[in-house]
Amino acid sequence: MDPDQSDGPDPPDPGSAAEAAAEEEDAEAPKVVEWDELQEELARLWSLSSAAHEAKERKDALTRRIESILKAREESLRRRYELEDMRQKLNLKKTALQDLRMRMEKASKDVEGKREQLCLEIRTLLVAAENLSTAQQQLQEANKLLAAKMGHDQLTNVEKRIRMKQQYLVAQVAAIYPVEAINEQSPVEKPDLRFGGDIGLSSKDVPKPLPLSSLTILGLQLTMFPKMSIFGDEKELQNSATVLGYVAHAVSLIASYLNVRLRYPLQLGASRSYILDHAPSVKFTLADVETNPPIKTMSLKPTEFPLFLEGQDAIRAAYAIFLLNKDLEQLLNYVGAESLGPRHVLANLWELIRIILSEEYINN
Repeated sequence: MDPDQSDGPDPPDPGSAAEAAAEEEDAEAPKVVEWDELQEELARLWSLSSAAHEAKERKDALTRRIESILKAREESLRRRYELEDMRQKLNLKKTALQDLRMRMEKASKDVEGKREQLCLEIRTLLVAAENLSTAQQQLQEANKLLAAKMGHDQLTNVEKRIRMKQQYLVAQVAAIYPVEAINEQSPVEKPDLRFGGDIGLSSKDVPKPLPLSSLTILGLQLTMFPKMSIFGDEKELQNSATVLGYVAHAVSLIASYLNVRLRYPLQLGASRSYILDHAPSVKFTLADVETNPPIKTMSLKPTEFPLFLEGQDAIRAAYAIFLLNKDLEQLLNYVGAESLGPRHVLANLWELIRIILSEEYINN
């Protein structure tokens, strides 16, 4: 190994130390050298000078090497610190990228859901827009028809035809259930049931007013005492039940033709018909009477009242006839007339048919 490239300084030479001590002594006291020894002294001095020069060169080389090593280590440490810093930054960026990826996936799912919802809303909006456009067109057409005189005339014509159709149907009911007076000697002429075009019932087909008393329907009379609590014999009971069944059926048909919802609906059953009252019934129990204040038990189920007296309570049957007359009064009010009284069932039915079959009903 080259001594100039050694890692540490060379060990001290014993001869050099002795020479140095001798030189110090000679410096203190001048040394007298013989001429013969001068050459040896010069050689020795030259050798010392060469050794000192070599030592200085080795020192400088070692200094430069140490400095280069220190610089290399410093550069290595600097790069190591930079690498560590870059590694930390990379980890932070990876974490941020992972978080950003998760957010992007979540946002993608949200966007997909919102896109589906938006597509559904768009389809719904398109359907609504089409319906709105159709409705607007229909409204514009209706406004055009109503704005012009022709539209008003057309509407009047349609209403007239509807009333004529109602008149035709009610005329059929009048033919099925004819109401006549008892003292009539000849049968009443039936109205012409043919319906066509703008031709309504003629004046001769319209029933004439009859007396309020002594009326029959299909030849049967509704007989009862003024208080309506007791009927006659069994045959009269059956006849009265049959008459009430006829009237109930006629009232139900006329109400359906006029598109009127009766306040007291009818449950048809010929001579065993019922009328329904939706007014809640109130019942008291013994426990209710003992408590203060009394508690009322109300039933929302409609109550049935019989339109016949056989085997029934007279008060309930009388109330059923009263409700039937109320339905007749409702129909009379619908056509612009008043009831003839709470006891005139057949008379009210006849008056209703007479008004509907009149010419004024079509013109009004």
